[in-house]
Amino acid sequence: MNRAHLNKLFTVLLAGVLAGLALAAAALPAALVFGLGFKNLMPYAELPESLRTPQPAQRSTLYANDGRTLITSFYLEDRVDVPVDEVAPVMRQAIVAAEDVRFYQHHGVDVRGVARAFAVNGRDGTRQGASTLTMQYVRNALAGDPRLTEAQRARATEISLGRKIREMRYALALERELSKDEILSRYLNIAYFGAGAYGIAAASKRYFSTTPAKLTLAQAALLAGLVRSPDTDDPINGNADSALGRRAYVLDRMVETGQVDAATAARAKVEQLNLKPNATPNDCAAVPAGHNDWGFFCDWFTQWWNAQPAFGKSADERQRTLRRGGWKIVSSLDPDVQSKATEQVLRIYPVTNMRAAPTAVVQPGTGRVLAMAVNRNYSVAANPNGQENYPNTVNQLVAGGGGIVGYQAGSTFKLFTLLAALESGLPLDTVFDAPSRYVTSYPVDGGPASCGGRWCPTNANPLWMDGEQTMWSAFGRSVNTYFAWLTQRVGADRVVELAERLGIVFRAPDDAKLARDGAKNWGAFTLGVSATTPLDLANAYATVAAEGVWCRPTPISSISDSSGRRVAAGNADCRQVLDTDVARAAADAARCPVGDQSMYRRCDGGTAEQLQPGLRRPLAGKTGSSEQNATETVVAFTPQLAVATIAANPDDPRDAVGGGVQTRQITAVGNVLAYALRGKPVLDFVPPSQTVAYQRTAPRAGN
Repeated sequence: MNRAHLNKLFTVLLAGVLAGLALAAAALPAALVFGLGFKNLMPYAELPESLRTPQPAQRSTLYANDGRTLITSFYLEDRVDVPVDEVAPVMRQAIVAAEDVRFYQHHGVDVRGVARAFAVNGRDGTRQGASTLTMQYVRNALAGDPRLTEAQRARATEISLGRKIREMRYALALERELSKDEILSRYLNIAYFGAGAYGIAAASKRYFSTTPAKLTLAQAALLAGLVRSPDTDDPINGNADSALGRRAYVLDRMVETGQVDAATAARAKVEQLNLKPNATPNDCAAVPAGHNDWGFFCDWFTQWWNAQPAFGKSADERQRTLRRGGWKIVSSLDPDVQSKATEQVLRIYPVTNMRAAPTAVVQPGTGRVLAMAVNRNYSVAANPNGQENYPNTVNQLVAGGGGIVGYQAGSTFKLFTLLAALESGLPLDTVFDAPSRYVTSYPVDGGPASCGGRWCPTNANPLWMDGEQTMWSAFGRSVNTYFAWLTQRVGADRVVELAERLGIVFRAPDDAKLARDGAKNWGAFTLGVSATTPLDLANAYATVAAEGVWCRPTPISSISDSSGRRVAAGNADCRQVLDTDVARAAADAARCPVGDQSMYRRCDGGTAEQLQPGLRRPLAGKTGSSEQNATETVVAFTPQLAVATIAANPDDPRDAVGGGVQTRQITAVGNVLAYALRGKPVLDFVPPSQTVAYQRTAPRAGN
């Protein structure tokens, strides 16, 4: 009898098993199958990639920067793989007893099981399966491969003779390549146990709040009994009595196979279920209780992930990668700094105030975001009273996006004019006799800062700001007319380009159009009339703190794939965007607003002089106010940390933020810095060269 003829006979036998055909039973006795050597009946099957290197969906986990504190998980199927030696022996025994008692004897297809099902099927409508653990694994792996299309997945699970033959062929081939323990490990990690738990690790946690290694006999028997009918037997959402019945069945089978003695099984049978349900969090709305404020950071993380080409060609594909890939993501979020920032923000405004104070904390030289705080409740529910962002919101008030374009940051944008001037060759001691009002050549369409169609800003406090100024004093006192003159001197388009180079994103359509088509005439840009976000602003100032090294803001410390390998997408994205000496000079001038001292010139007054003395370490920064005090901004930095906060009404940009708010912001920023830097070494800024401080030079190449 040749192999082709044997394969044909095997197909007839299989048809009898599946359909219960009595005619097939008469044609091919089971004894013949045993005598032929069943594993030799089937031709060798080339294993598909989904079986050779399976990629079952696994949940991804997002941790705080300590790598232990769980923020949340992302999954379509709650699963995380564990090696078989981390599964209690009693669990391995229970699953074999429940699903495939001859697992260690057959070669992938159990001929006795096939014959038994063949003999029973068809009697009074009885249906009995003959799938081994290996065959079940094959079916689950083929159906669960994330690389398959929906049509391919449907074919892998269809009820047909062809599918059964494929499973048998693949099962036989798989057992030629893998050990029994390897197959058992794969099965335990892919099986569905009900209640949304895929794999033994998720099931152990879901039902008993434990790990696979700590499962007891009663727990293992219950879980092993669930895989037959995971939805109907699920004791949490389904039928607890049915689950207990299946547990008793598994225990009896373990006694029959000699895995446990009858007395031990009897004690396990009478144990209470003792469920300790523990649902794995999924998505940003499931951040831990008491840490609702983490939701905004989590939301920004998902925005970041969706923008990474390393994880797929589209946002949808990248989300599937996140929810199926089993990534371990250690974020940049520092829970302690986040807690302090939230506490301080709530002292600026309570949650019940329609005004907001979004705040970002960024690490210079890495771009890592340690905290994102705002006086709002993170919630996916619709916001009450028709308000988009009060008091509950999922909108990204700190980082922008999702319809949030940002807020005017006022005079904090003078930093970009300062940098453009330094790059053009002007030194820090560039002197200008600043008048109360300065008429520029930039055209404007009316308004309080218009003089015959020209932009002509004024100083807020002429007694303090008018007169001879340098970059040090003008930045410290925030002299509008000095920076209007300086902008005209270096070119408004260079100031705009400098801001973009440091990561300011123009999210508002009008701002984007001006930056693209009208930057040469955008003189008012130096006074912060463009919308920005606390994150963009903190990161721009962090670039100066890092001596000109700009890093893309990131929520990531590291990313590892399901096998534990670090991936490059989690690395910092940094590059030198400013001449080091120019950055040092800007930092030196930025010490004047916050009560610190320049390396060269005594700072004789600043808009936030109370900030540095309380911190007692070298500090730089700037404050800003927009027209009619619609927004108030404070940004401060040390060589190790940058913090920015903007007070605004996200739902009504014309609403003034209220008296005294900037004083509260200054206190908040100082407290956050002091807390975040506790125990850290006191680092000073590196002084700029005397050339950039005092001597005019030719414009720098490339600028």
